[in-house]
Amino acid sequence: MTHPLAIVRRFGGFRVYLGAVVAVFFVRLTVFILVLVAIAIGIVPILVLIDLLDGGNGWGLCPGGLEACDKPFTTGAEMIIVLTVGMFLAVAGIRLLMRLARRLQDDSYQVSQ
Repeated sequence: MTHPLAIVRRFGGFRVYLGAVVAVFFVRLTVFILVLVAIAIGIVPILVLIDLLDGGNGWGLCPGGLEACDKPFTTGAEMIIVLTVGMFLAVAGIRLLMRLARRLQDDSYQVSQ
């Protein structure tokens, strides 16, 4: 079975499709970026709370500060919902891309006969 990205090199008894190796690299690079996004999503609530405690506006969450916040209960819940959906999408993307990378890597290393 030939790979669609058929640049083939022989290393020992293995055939390596270099196109697949490059594809795996870019998939793993995308996974790394999604991991950074997931970490940033986890850090945002902490930074917003620190900003509110220091008398700030919580990154625009409460423009007049904590005392003058219009809807102090629903604003936090809205933020948590958005961050939870964002975290779910980032983790789902990481899982799917890792499966794709594994499949590309398994297809690229075949024992020659």
